Amino acid sequence: MSKLEFQLRLQEFIELVRAENNLRAIRYAQKYLAPWGATNMKELQRVMATLAFKSSTECATYKVLFEPKQWDYLVDQFKQEFCRLYGMTLEPLLNIYLQAGLSALKTPFCCEDDCTKDDPLSQESFRKLASSLPFSKQHHSKLVCYITKEIMDTENPPLVLPNGYVYGTKALEEMAKKNNGKITCPRTGFVCDYTDVVKAYIS
Repeated sequence: MSKLEFQLRLQEFIELVRAENNLRAIRYAQKYLAPWGATNMKELQRVMATLAFKSSTECATYKVLFEPKQWDYLVDQFKQEFCRLYGMTLEPLLNIYLQAGLSALKTPFCCEDDCTKDDPLSQESFRKLASSLPFSKQHHSKLVCYITKEIMDTENPPLVLPNGYVYGTKALEEMAKKNNGKITCPRTGFVCDYTDVVKAYIS
């Protein structure tokens, strides 16, 4: 028999005791709770002891049995039982799939205010969904140019501006050609000469 059925029977008994209908509660226990005695004696003994108390009792052992949150517990139990019977997950599959994808994208930079808008984690709803997920574990560093969205590697080396921001060589060379050798940081507005940038090395 389902454990949920037993828990519901116990709660029905508690509700009869709460209504101070002890005689009816005893008859209910004899009919519906007695069959569970062989496997759930300790729980039955604890619940049967409520006959000696009122729902207003301050005795912690029995006070908790009369609390409204017991119904919340039963709701959770029902959901778990329903999902188990129908082979479903408690959490929506869409959330599970999204979290699997977001865990591969999540980096410390994603949590910063100036995170690029092309990053899914720049969206508040996705950030909340990924808040409990670990950061992505990259065995090899990958840098993407903020301007061109191209990977910075040996063919497109990362260059560091005097203000500390890093961009790809291709983007900065193109910018310098169009602006007489001047570079303007797109995120801060900082201006410098192309000759002021230095090459960064990725480990």
